[in-house]
Amino acid sequence: MFIQTAETPNPVTLKFLPGRTVLENGTADFPTAEAAEAKSPLATALFEIDGVAGVFLGADFITVTKAGDVDWPLLRPSILGVIMEHFTAGRPVMEATVDESSNEMSDADQDNPVVQQIRELIDTRVRPAVAMDGGDIQFHDFADGIVYLTMRGACAGCPSSTMTLKSGIENMLRHYVPEVHEVRAVY
Repeated sequence: MFIQTAETPNPVTLKFLPGRTVLENGTADFPTAEAAEAKSPLATALFEIDGVAGVFLGADFITVTKAGDVDWPLLRPSILGVIMEHFTAGRPVMEATVDESSNEMSDADQDNPVVQQIRELIDTRVRPAVAMDGGDIQFHDFADGIVYLTMRGACAGCPSSTMTLKSGIENMLRHYVPEVHEVRAVY
């Protein structure tokens, strides 16, 4: 098994590509070891490595966030070993099907064509680009011309996430959806 690594715009995260499906549907974000317990054997095993501060699982990648005082050259081999051993042993990535990224639309959202258009743009244009950087984006709400989104994975806490939200996502949404005036992060 060959696992590729890719740098992300966030210097404290690294993207690991095991060359196989990680999650069948959605994404899963584990910002702490406690969040991973009883949910993801893979994330739990990664948190056992000293210096791992967060784990994010995508369709075909694993993004690991390190503690600020640990260097990647020291941490990377341990992470690669855990990922390789996990997949080689055939263990499940998740204990149960978890799709944290699927935002079920409320009845009001389903009846609102503006919200439907915003969600479609996020799903088709924004999410794939954010996933390339090892992250995900989650829609929360649209109210009074403001779109509320959460950046996850490598994008959470990334120095360029504010610029991504304001210069990239906000400008794109304002271009296609005149009702959008601003995009704000939800933490």
